[in-house]
Amino acid sequence: MTLSLYIARRFWMMFLGVFGAFFAILFMVDMVEQVRRFETGGGLGAAAWLAALNVPAALYRILPLVVMLATIALFLALARSSELVVIRAAGRSALRTLVAPVMAALVIGALAVGVMNPIVAATSKQYELQSSRYRLGEQRVLSVSREGLWLRQGGPEGQSVIRADRANLDGTELYGATFLTFAPEAGPVLRLEAQSARLEDGAWTLRGVKEWRLDAQNPERDAQLHDTVRIPSELTAARIRDSFGTPSSIPIWELPAFIGGLEAAGFSARKHALWFQMELALPLLLAGMVLLGAGFTMRHTRFGRTGLMVLFAVGSGFAIFFLRNFAQVLGENGQIPVALAAWSPPAAAVLFSLGLLLHLEDG
Repeated sequence: MTLSLYIARRFWMMFLGVFGAFFAILFMVDMVEQVRRFETGGGLGAAAWLAALNVPAALYRILPLVVMLATIALFLALARSSELVVIRAAGRSALRTLVAPVMAALVIGALAVGVMNPIVAATSKQYELQSSRYRLGEQRVLSVSREGLWLRQGGPEGQSVIRADRANLDGTELYGATFLTFAPEAGPVLRLEAQSARLEDGAWTLRGVKEWRLDAQNPERDAQLHDTVRIPSELTAARIRDSFGTPSSIPIWELPAFIGGLEAAGFSARKHALWFQMELALPLLLAGMVLLGAGFTMRHTRFGRTGLMVLFAVGSGFAIFFLRNFAQVLGENGQIPVALAAWSPPAAAVLFSLGLLLHLEDG
Protein backbone atom coordinates (compact mmCIF):
# COMPACT_ATOMS: atom_id res chain seq x y z
CA MET A 1 0.00 0.00 0.00
CA THR A 2 2.80 2.41 0.86
CA LEU A 3 4.58 1.67 -2.41
CA SER A 4 1.37 2.23 -4.38
CA LEU A 5 0.81 5.59 -2.70
CA TYR A 6 4.41 6.56 -3.44
CA ILE A 7 4.05 5.71 -7.15
CA ALA A 8 0.69 7.51 -7.34
CA ARG A 9 2.19 10.61 -5.68
CA ARG A 10 5.12 10.60 -8.11
CA PHE A 11 2.71 10.28 -11.00
CA TRP A 12 0.62 13.22 -9.76
CA MET A 13 3.75 15.34 -9.40
CA MET A 14 4.84 14.45 -12.94
CA PHE A 15 1.37 15.19 -14.28
CA LEU A 16 1.18 18.58 -12.57
CA GLY A 17 4.65 19.45 -13.84
CA VAL A 18 3.86 18.53 -17.46
CA PHE A 19 0.44 20.20 -17.22
CA GLY A 20 1.99 23.41 -15.88
CA ALA A 21 4.69 23.42 -18.57
CA PHE A 22 2.13 23.02 -21.34
CA PHE A 23 -0.05 25.74 -19.79
CA ALA A 24 2.85 28.18 -19.72
CA ILE A 25 3.90 27.41 -23.30
CA LEU A 26 0.37 27.57 -24.70
CA PHE A 27 -0.37 30.75 -22.77
CA MET A 28 2.67 32.57 -24.19
CA VAL A 29 2.03 31.36 -27.73
CA ASP A 30 -1.67 32.23 -27.54
CA MET A 31 -0.98 35.68 -26.09
CA VAL A 32 1.32 36.46 -29.02
CA GLU A 33 -1.39 35.21 -31.38
CA GLN A 34 -4.02 37.43 -29.73
CA VAL A 35 -1.77 40.48 -30.11
CA ARG A 36 -1.31 39.60 -33.77
CA ARG A 37 -5.00 39.00 -34.48
CA PHE A 38 -6.61 41.87 -32.57
CA GLU A 39 -5.70 45.42 -31.92
CA THR A 40 -6.91 45.18 -28.34
CA GLY A 41 -7.63 48.45 -26.63
CA GLY A 42 -6.29 47.07 -23.37
CA GLY A 43 -2.88 46.19 -24.81
CA LEU A 44 -1.06 43.22 -23.31
CA GLY A 45 -3.57 42.99 -20.47
CA ALA A 46 -6.45 42.33 -22.86
CA ALA A 47 -4.32 39.90 -24.89
CA ALA A 48 -3.39 38.01 -21.71
CA TRP A 49 -7.07 37.85 -20.69
CA LEU A 50 -8.07 36.44 -24.10
CA ALA A 51 -5.23 33.92 -23.92
CA ALA A 52 -6.27 32.87 -20.40
CA LEU A 53 -9.79 32.24 -21.70
CA ASN A 54 -8.62 30.27 -24.74
CA VAL A 55 -5.85 28.11 -23.22
CA PRO A 56 -8.10 25.83 -21.08
CA ALA A 57 -9.84 24.51 -24.19
CA ALA A 58 -6.51 23.73 -25.85
CA LEU A 59 -5.22 22.01 -22.71
CA TYR A 60 -8.39 19.95 -22.42
CA ARG A 61 -7.98 18.71 -26.00
CA ILE A 62 -4.41 17.52 -25.40
CA LEU A 63 -5.04 16.10 -21.92
CA PRO A 64 -4.41 12.48 -23.06
CA LEU A 65 -1.05 13.55 -24.46
CA VAL A 66 -0.20 15.28 -21.15
CA VAL A 67 -1.02 12.07 -19.26
CA MET A 68 1.13 9.99 -21.60
CA LEU A 69 4.12 12.35 -21.25
CA ALA A 70 3.71 12.30 -17.47
CA THR A 71 3.76 8.48 -17.57
CA ILE A 72 6.88 8.44 -19.73
CA ALA A 73 8.61 10.92 -17.41
CA LEU A 74 7.61 8.88 -14.35
CA PHE A 75 8.98 5.55 -15.53
CA LEU A 76 12.13 7.07 -17.02
CA ALA A 77 12.82 8.67 -13.64
CA LEU A 78 12.11 5.40 -11.79
CA ALA A 79 14.40 3.54 -14.20
CA ARG A 80 17.30 6.02 -13.89
CA SER A 81 17.13 5.88 -10.08
CA SER A 82 16.99 2.04 -10.20
CA GLU A 83 13.71 2.13 -8.28
CA LEU A 84 12.15 -0.15 -10.90
CA VAL A 85 14.84 -2.73 -10.14
CA VAL A 86 14.02 -2.52 -6.44
CA ILE A 87 10.31 -2.86 -7.13
CA ARG A 88 10.93 -5.96 -9.25
CA ALA A 89 13.23 -7.39 -6.62
CA ALA A 90 10.45 -6.98 -4.07
CA GLY A 91 8.38 -9.37 -6.15
CA ARG A 92 5.92 -6.89 -7.60
CA SER A 93 4.88 -7.54 -11.20
CA ALA A 94 4.58 -4.88 -13.89
CA LEU A 95 0.80 -5.00 -13.98
CA ARG A 96 0.54 -4.70 -10.21
CA THR A 97 2.93 -1.74 -10.26
CA LEU A 98 0.71 0.00 -12.83
CA VAL A 99 -2.40 -0.18 -10.66
CA ALA A 100 -1.49 3.04 -8.81
CA PRO A 101 -0.84 5.26 -11.89
CA VAL A 102 -3.86 3.82 -13.68
CA MET A 103 -6.10 4.65 -10.71
CA ALA A 104 -4.55 8.13 -10.60
CA ALA A 105 -5.32 8.55 -14.31
CA LEU A 106 -8.92 7.49 -13.74
CA VAL A 107 -9.21 10.12 -10.99
CA ILE A 108 -7.72 12.75 -13.31
CA GLY A 109 -10.20 11.75 -16.00
CA ALA A 110 -13.14 11.98 -13.60
CA LEU A 111 -12.02 15.42 -12.41
CA ALA A 112 -11.49 16.54 -16.00
CA VAL A 113 -14.99 15.49 -17.04
CA GLY A 114 -16.79 16.69 -13.92
CA VAL A 115 -14.88 19.90 -13.19
CA MET A 116 -12.67 20.95 -16.08
CA ASN A 117 -15.30 20.32 -18.76
CA PRO A 118 -17.75 22.94 -17.39
CA ILE A 119 -14.87 25.38 -16.87
CA VAL A 120 -13.71 24.93 -20.46
CA ALA A 121 -17.29 25.38 -21.75
CA ALA A 122 -17.64 28.64 -19.79
CA THR A 123 -14.24 30.05 -20.79
CA SER A 124 -14.80 29.11 -24.45
CA LYS A 125 -18.11 30.98 -24.54
CA GLN A 126 -16.54 34.00 -22.86
CA TYR A 127 -13.62 33.89 -25.29
CA GLU A 128 -15.97 33.89 -28.26
CA LEU A 129 -17.86 36.88 -26.85
CA GLN A 130 -14.72 38.86 -26.06
CA SER A 131 -12.97 38.08 -29.34
CA SER A 132 -16.13 38.98 -31.26
CA ARG A 133 -16.28 42.31 -29.43
CA TYR A 134 -12.68 43.11 -30.26
CA ARG A 135 -13.08 42.01 -33.87
CA LEU A 136 -16.48 43.49 -34.68
CA GLY A 137 -16.96 46.05 -31.96
CA GLU A 138 -20.06 44.26 -30.67
CA GLN A 139 -21.01 41.01 -28.97
CA ARG A 140 -22.68 38.85 -31.57
CA VAL A 141 -23.69 35.38 -30.46
CA LEU A 142 -26.20 34.32 -33.11
CA SER A 143 -25.75 33.32 -36.72
CA VAL A 144 -28.56 34.76 -38.82
CA SER A 145 -29.07 34.05 -42.50
CA ARG A 146 -30.21 36.59 -45.07
CA GLU A 147 -33.76 35.23 -44.65
CA GLY A 148 -33.71 36.05 -40.92
CA LEU A 149 -33.34 34.06 -37.73
CA TRP A 150 -34.70 30.51 -37.61
CA LEU A 151 -35.43 28.52 -34.45
CA ARG A 152 -37.24 25.30 -33.66
CA GLN A 153 -38.83 23.98 -30.50
CA GLY A 154 -40.87 20.98 -29.36
CA GLY A 155 -43.87 20.83 -27.08
CA PRO A 156 -46.89 18.75 -26.11
CA GLU A 157 -48.84 20.09 -29.09
CA GLY A 158 -46.11 19.27 -31.59
CA GLN A 159 -43.14 21.04 -33.08
CA SER A 160 -42.95 24.74 -33.88
CA VAL A 161 -40.78 26.52 -36.40
CA ILE A 162 -39.96 30.13 -35.55
CA ARG A 163 -38.76 32.75 -38.02
CA ALA A 164 -37.92 36.36 -37.23
CA ASP A 165 -36.76 39.28 -39.36
CA ARG A 166 -34.31 40.31 -36.65
CA ALA A 167 -33.48 39.60 -33.01
CA ASN A 168 -31.54 40.96 -30.07
CA LEU A 169 -28.06 39.72 -29.19
CA ASP A 170 -29.12 36.57 -27.31
CA GLY A 171 -32.18 35.65 -29.41
CA THR A 172 -34.72 36.21 -26.63
CA GLU A 173 -36.38 39.22 -28.30
CA LEU A 174 -37.72 38.66 -31.83
CA TYR A 175 -39.21 41.21 -34.23
CA GLY A 176 -41.45 40.37 -37.18
CA ALA A 177 -41.81 36.83 -35.84
CA THR A 178 -43.77 33.96 -37.38
CA PHE A 179 -44.65 30.83 -35.40
CA LEU A 180 -45.74 27.78 -37.42
CA THR A 181 -46.93 24.79 -35.34
CA PHE A 182 -47.00 21.23 -36.71
CA ALA A 183 -49.13 18.56 -35.06
CA PRO A 184 -47.73 15.01 -34.96
CA GLU A 185 -48.52 13.29 -38.29
CA ALA A 186 -51.00 16.04 -39.18
CA GLY A 187 -48.89 18.78 -40.80
CA PRO A 188 -49.18 22.50 -40.02
CA VAL A 189 -52.15 23.39 -37.83
CA LEU A 190 -51.45 26.89 -36.53
CA ARG A 191 -49.74 30.04 -37.76
CA LEU A 192 -49.05 33.10 -35.66
CA GLU A 193 -47.54 36.35 -36.87
CA ALA A 194 -46.44 38.81 -34.21
CA GLN A 195 -44.90 42.23 -34.23
CA SER A 196 -42.60 41.13 -31.42
CA ALA A 197 -41.98 38.09 -29.25
CA ARG A 198 -40.09 37.90 -25.96
CA LEU A 199 -38.83 34.71 -24.36
CA GLU A 200 -39.75 34.71 -20.67
CA ASP A 201 -39.81 31.96 -18.06
CA GLY A 202 -41.21 28.90 -19.81
CA ALA A 203 -43.06 30.71 -22.62
CA TRP A 204 -42.89 33.13 -25.53
CA THR A 205 -44.97 36.28 -25.05
CA LEU A 206 -46.19 37.52 -28.42
CA ARG A 207 -47.57 41.04 -28.98
CA GLY A 208 -49.61 42.32 -31.91
CA VAL A 209 -50.60 38.83 -33.01
CA LYS A 210 -52.63 37.55 -35.94
CA GLU A 211 -53.68 33.90 -35.65
CA TRP A 212 -54.63 31.48 -38.42
CA ARG A 213 -56.05 28.01 -37.71
CA LEU A 214 -54.76 26.11 -40.73
CA ASP A 215 -57.09 23.17 -40.12
CA ALA A 216 -60.17 25.40 -40.63
CA GLN A 217 -62.07 25.50 -43.92
CA ASN A 218 -61.18 29.15 -44.54
CA PRO A 219 -58.20 30.15 -42.38
CA GLU A 220 -58.14 33.77 -43.56
CA ARG A 221 -61.83 34.35 -42.89
CA ASP A 222 -61.58 32.83 -39.40
CA ALA A 223 -58.29 34.58 -38.55
CA GLN A 224 -58.21 36.34 -35.16
CA LEU A 225 -56.29 39.30 -33.78
CA HIS A 226 -54.82 39.28 -30.27
CA ASP A 227 -52.95 41.85 -28.25
CA THR A 228 -50.84 39.21 -26.51
CA VAL A 229 -50.45 35.43 -26.79
CA ARG A 230 -48.33 33.11 -24.65
CA ILE A 231 -46.82 29.98 -26.19
CA PRO A 232 -45.19 27.44 -23.83
CA SER A 233 -41.52 26.83 -24.60
CA GLU A 234 -38.60 24.90 -23.13
CA LEU A 235 -36.09 27.21 -24.80
CA THR A 236 -33.79 29.42 -22.78
CA ALA A 237 -31.29 32.08 -23.76
CA ALA A 238 -28.46 29.61 -23.10
CA ARG A 239 -30.05 26.92 -25.30
CA ILE A 240 -30.60 29.36 -28.14
CA ARG A 241 -26.99 30.43 -27.94
CA ASP A 242 -25.69 26.88 -27.64
CA SER A 243 -27.73 25.73 -30.64
CA PHE A 244 -25.44 27.83 -32.82
CA GLY A 245 -22.27 26.46 -31.22
CA THR A 246 -20.50 23.14 -30.88
CA PRO A 247 -21.20 20.33 -28.37
CA SER A 248 -17.98 21.19 -26.53
CA SER A 249 -19.43 24.60 -25.61
CA ILE A 250 -22.11 22.94 -23.44
CA PRO A 251 -21.19 21.72 -19.92
CA ILE A 252 -21.48 17.96 -19.61
CA TRP A 253 -24.02 18.27 -16.78
CA GLU A 254 -26.39 20.10 -19.15
CA LEU A 255 -25.85 17.85 -22.18
CA PRO A 256 -28.53 15.20 -21.44
CA ALA A 257 -31.27 17.82 -21.09
CA PHE A 258 -29.97 19.65 -24.15
CA ILE A 259 -29.98 16.43 -26.20
CA GLY A 260 -33.56 15.75 -25.08
CA GLY A 261 -34.58 19.25 -26.13
CA LEU A 262 -32.98 18.84 -29.56
CA GLU A 263 -34.74 15.54 -30.15
CA ALA A 264 -38.06 16.97 -28.97
CA ALA A 265 -37.65 19.80 -31.47
CA GLY A 266 -37.02 17.33 -34.28
CA PHE A 267 -33.29 17.96 -34.64
CA SER A 268 -30.65 15.27 -34.87
CA ALA A 269 -28.74 15.09 -31.60
CA ARG A 270 -26.20 12.52 -32.83
CA LYS A 271 -23.24 14.91 -32.65
CA HIS A 272 -24.10 15.96 -29.09
CA ALA A 273 -24.82 12.37 -27.99
CA LEU A 274 -21.48 11.26 -29.43
CA TRP A 275 -19.64 14.06 -27.63
CA PHE A 276 -21.37 13.11 -24.37
CA GLN A 277 -20.30 9.48 -24.72
CA MET A 278 -16.74 10.50 -25.62
CA GLU A 279 -16.54 12.63 -22.49
CA LEU A 280 -17.74 9.69 -20.39
CA ALA A 281 -15.05 7.53 -22.02
CA LEU A 282 -12.26 10.06 -21.28
CA PRO A 283 -11.13 8.41 -17.97
CA LEU A 284 -10.74 5.09 -19.77
CA LEU A 285 -8.75 6.81 -22.53
CA LEU A 286 -6.40 8.36 -19.97
CA ALA A 287 -5.93 4.96 -18.33
CA GLY A 288 -5.10 3.53 -21.75
CA MET A 289 -2.52 6.29 -22.29
CA VAL A 290 -0.86 5.38 -18.97
CA LEU A 291 -0.67 1.71 -19.96
CA LEU A 292 0.59 2.63 -23.43
CA GLY A 293 3.33 4.91 -22.14
CA ALA A 294 4.38 2.36 -19.52
CA GLY A 295 4.49 -0.46 -22.06
CA PHE A 296 7.35 1.22 -23.93
CA THR A 297 9.27 2.85 -21.06
CA MET A 298 8.84 0.48 -18.09
CA ARG A 299 12.32 -0.97 -18.58
CA HIS A 300 15.80 -0.37 -17.16
CA THR A 301 17.98 2.20 -18.92
CA ARG A 302 20.83 -0.29 -19.30
CA PHE A 303 18.84 -2.00 -22.04
CA GLY A 304 19.43 1.06 -24.22
CA ARG A 305 17.26 2.46 -27.03
CA THR A 306 15.43 4.69 -24.53
CA GLY A 307 14.94 7.49 -27.06
CA LEU A 308 13.55 5.06 -29.62
CA MET A 309 11.10 3.60 -27.11
CA VAL A 310 9.91 7.09 -26.13
CA LEU A 311 9.40 7.84 -29.81
CA PHE A 312 7.38 4.64 -30.20
CA ALA A 313 5.25 5.58 -27.18
CA VAL A 314 4.50 9.08 -28.48
CA GLY A 315 3.81 7.73 -31.96
CA SER A 316 1.37 5.17 -30.54
CA GLY A 317 -0.36 7.95 -28.61
CA PHE A 318 -0.83 9.96 -31.78
CA ALA A 319 -2.18 6.83 -33.50
CA ILE A 320 -4.82 6.52 -30.76
CA PHE A 321 -5.63 10.20 -31.27
CA PHE A 322 -6.09 9.62 -35.00
CA LEU A 323 -8.26 6.56 -34.36
CA ARG A 324 -10.40 8.55 -31.91
CA ASN A 325 -10.91 11.43 -34.36
CA PHE A 326 -11.62 9.02 -37.21
CA ALA A 327 -14.20 7.16 -35.13
CA GLN A 328 -15.76 10.50 -34.15
CA VAL A 329 -16.22 11.45 -37.80
CA LEU A 330 -17.77 8.08 -38.59
CA GLY A 331 -20.07 8.36 -35.59
CA GLU A 332 -21.22 11.89 -36.47
CA ASN A 333 -22.01 10.77 -40.02
CA GLY A 334 -23.98 7.77 -38.79
CA GLN A 335 -21.59 5.22 -40.30
CA ILE A 336 -21.12 3.44 -36.99
CA PRO A 337 -23.15 3.48 -33.74
CA VAL A 338 -22.48 6.28 -31.26
CA ALA A 339 -21.38 3.92 -28.46
CA LEU A 340 -18.94 2.14 -30.76
CA ALA A 341 -17.44 5.43 -31.99
CA ALA A 342 -16.98 6.75 -28.45
CA TRP A 343 -15.74 3.67 -26.59
CA SER A 344 -13.80 1.65 -29.17
CA PRO A 345 -10.65 3.88 -29.29
CA PRO A 346 -10.16 3.85 -25.47
CA ALA A 347 -10.86 0.12 -25.38
CA ALA A 348 -8.37 -0.42 -28.23
CA ALA A 349 -5.73 1.59 -26.36
CA VAL A 350 -6.21 -0.45 -23.18
CA LEU A 351 -6.21 -3.83 -24.92
CA PHE A 352 -3.20 -3.01 -27.09
CA SER A 353 -1.28 -1.75 -24.05
CA LEU A 354 -2.13 -4.81 -21.95
CA GLY A 355 -1.01 -7.09 -24.78
CA LEU A 356 2.25 -5.18 -25.11
CA LEU A 357 2.89 -5.29 -21.36
CA LEU A 358 2.17 -9.01 -21.12
CA HIS A 359 4.51 -9.67 -24.05
CA LEU A 360 7.41 -7.46 -22.95
CA GLU A 361 7.20 -7.68 -19.17
CA ASP A 362 5.43 -10.82 -18.06
CA GLY A 363 5.56 -12.89 -21.21
